Amino acid sequence: QVQLVESGGGMVQAGGSLRLSCAVSGRPIASYTMAWFRQGPGKEREFVAVWWWRGTTTYYADSVKGRFTVVRDNAKNMMYLQMNSLKPEDTAVYYCATDTEHPSTFKIAYVAVAREYDYWGQGTQVTVSP
Repeated sequence: QVQLVESGGGMVQAGGSLRLSCAVSGRPIASYTMAWFRQGPGKEREFVAVWWWRGTTTYYADSVKGRFTVVRDNAKNMMYLQMNSLKPEDTAVYYCATDTEHPSTFKIAYVAVAREYDYWGQGTQVTVSP
C-alpha cells in the first residue's frame, strides 16, 4: 500500500524559508513522478512543482519559480520542497502526490493536473504572515 506523509509546515514571516518533507512508503520514488500541490483558503488545489519519473526533469508553477526547489532523496525515499522568500500568498495546505502512470513524454498539461495523481498525503499547513 502506498502512503505519503508530509511534514515541516508551520508559521513564518514573509521573506522566510521552510522545508517540507514527504515520506513515501510502498513504492520507490525514483521510479515514479512525484509532485507538490497546494490549496489556499477558499481556493482550488493548484500545482506547485513536479519531479518527473524519468531522469531529473523538474517543473515549477510560475508563481514559485526561482523561490521553491523540489529535492528527492532516493535512498531515504523522501521528497522535499525547499521554500525560500515566502510570501503571504503562499499560505496554503501543501500536499505531496505520486502518479502510477509512466507516460513516455513529459507534458505540462498532464503533470500539473491534480486528477492525474493516484496517491496523496494528508497535507501540511504553511502560513506566511506579512
